[in-house]
Amino acid sequence: MIRHNSQPHFPTQNYLNRELGLLAFNRRVLAQAEDERVPLLERLRFLCIVSSNLDEFFEIRMAGLKEQVRAKARIITTDGKTAQEAYRLVSAEAHAIVTEQYKHLNDIILPALAEEGIRFLRRSKWNEAQREWIRQYFIREMVPVLTPIGLDPSHPFPKVLNKSLNFAIELEGKDAFGRSSNAAIVQAPRVLPRVIQLPEELAGCAYGFVFLSSILHEFVGELFTGMTVLGCYQFRATRNSDLFVDEEEVTNLRTKLQGELPHRHFGDAVRLEIAENCSPAMTDFLLTQFGLAHSDLYRVEGPVNLVRLMQVPDWVDRPDMKFSPFVPGLPKAVGKGANIFDSIRRNDILLHHPYQSFAPVIEFLNQAANDPQVVAIKMTVYRTGTDSVLMQSLIRAAQSGKEVTVVVELMARFDEEANISWATKLEEVGAHVVYGVVGYKTHAKALLIVRREDSGLVRYAHLGTGNYHPRTARLYSDFGLMTCNEEITNDVSEVFKQLTGLGKARTLKHLWQAPFTLQPNVVAGIRAEADTARAGGKGRVVAKMNSLVEPEVINALYEASQAGVSIDLMIRGVCALRPGVPGLSDNIRVRSIIGRFLEHHRIFYFYAGGKENVYLSSADWMERNFFKRIELAFPILDPKLKKRVITEGLKFYLADNQQGWDMNGAGAYQRRRSARAKPHNAQGELMITLGGG
Repeated sequence: MIRHNSQPHFPTQNYLNRELGLLAFNRRVLAQAEDERVPLLERLRFLCIVSSNLDEFFEIRMAGLKEQVRAKARIITTDGKTAQEAYRLVSAEAHAIVTEQYKHLNDIILPALAEEGIRFLRRSKWNEAQREWIRQYFIREMVPVLTPIGLDPSHPFPKVLNKSLNFAIELEGKDAFGRSSNAAIVQAPRVLPRVIQLPEELAGCAYGFVFLSSILHEFVGELFTGMTVLGCYQFRATRNSDLFVDEEEVTNLRTKLQGELPHRHFGDAVRLEIAENCSPAMTDFLLTQFGLAHSDLYRVEGPVNLVRLMQVPDWVDRPDMKFSPFVPGLPKAVGKGANIFDSIRRNDILLHHPYQSFAPVIEFLNQAANDPQVVAIKMTVYRTGTDSVLMQSLIRAAQSGKEVTVVVELMARFDEEANISWATKLEEVGAHVVYGVVGYKTHAKALLIVRREDSGLVRYAHLGTGNYHPRTARLYSDFGLMTCNEEITNDVSEVFKQLTGLGKARTLKHLWQAPFTLQPNVVAGIRAEADTARAGGKGRVVAKMNSLVEPEVINALYEASQAGVSIDLMIRGVCALRPGVPGLSDNIRVRSIIGRFLEHHRIFYFYAGGKENVYLSSADWMERNFFKRIELAFPILDPKLKKRVITEGLKFYLADNQQGWDMNGAGAYQRRRSARAKPHNAQGELMITLGGG
């Protein structure tokens, strides 16, 4: 494995903490839920997204911090903090976000929904008819699948699944066998919905909902006949979900991973969420059972899992309370009935998702699978979904006798099971399935098609900044390039040769590839701008990505700023660089765009003396992307398409004063607003410019 030590050479106070940066991003998402300009049901959805993001944060980032604290690790982070110091700061901020989140839910969102006839009915307000309907639901739908577990010497505390909904019951009295137990656990099966909709005539409003937790609280006594229920408290444990598989020590990665996946549900607990009304005695009991401290406790006023409310906006037919429907545009070159290969031969094709449809990518692979002139298809798969039409096309291509090679990344976090399933199905029809290179995740997004034409074998490629996932392509901003440029397709072919075979890496003509040339070329591009600025010329760097944390790149940006290079960075999530610090980063501006769609494309722009070099990439500027993954950055060579990327991917976003947040040197963000300037909303303007109407 290639080793690289990327160390900061500026004082540690010039770098920001990664975990705190992630939480700062979630504060910006929470601000969307608090923004009255956002439709009400979408505000509820943003509130749920914060919970979903925090779940993964605890499962991965907080779990890693806690492991370092437990091991008394002496590791000092880039920003100069010990694990213990970082944990205290991160824990305090996470608690503050959760408190604000639930306060906004209870004080603003739920009352506003109620005014619109969308009510979550509290059990204290149920009338007799509602109570009887809900009781019958409990008996009919819930009792048959609930398994109450009394805690006594023969029934120890049960194994609690990661992020599952559970109820701790305090009891008094004796059961049918004369046993005395003062506690029981009821686990809510995942087959049960967490929100139940009442008939409109019974609810007394257009949309009346009841939480599963409310139903169990009301009727839990029926599960413990003859005993007295003193208290019923919902709780939820979040566990370490980072899989540990030593890839260099296993002979069959897929088999080993299949064995490890079940353990993800029972990793070490890292967070305990409990209801506000949970008694001190039960709270201490649960913390002890999960081996957690009070700093790991999150006491909430409401459902312990807001993610389950994500479906509510879909159930409510109120278009006036949601984002307006959007139909992606379809470029003429790849319109209905177009032969994609003919179109690509005429000109490179650039697709800007979600403003332009992902359908041409699906059709590209579909036509390749059906075309008798296509002899081979090669593709990387990182995330693609459980019902992928792209994978079905690959299966059909293999069944028809084409050479199909798929590089499946088994270690794509939280998509491991889906990828294992597709790998198995592809192998069954004779496709060549490989799992990349041991020790490196294959994160590049590449599709290569080899077609026999009059001139001989011709290669066609699709390269993208996002996953081959039709659903996320409707929600994430990404670019995709279709080309038959011989030099680029030769590079792509060489990359696939590396991934499936053995041998030394050859020099690629156009593509920058991690872990070999991507980081050095990014640094070289920044330093070239600095050299130009020192010589009195114009130095300019603009970059857009999800995260910026790699110290050597940050150092190069600091040095370029000091040389006079004008630098604009659009970082959606974590940025460890401090912008606007006198004498260090005066010429660097950092902003974050948070809106209807998830900003996901990575764009690297270097002025290069007026040549304007533009690269699109699958990689963020992070150590893991540069040195622990197979990643690609590809140039936009066609002048018209380059202009499009600069305009649509950079200029629109730099002008945004509606959804943009400016970051200061302390790592704090302030929403960009200008009363005098013309309003600019990048996502809204791109929907108008590129959408299908």
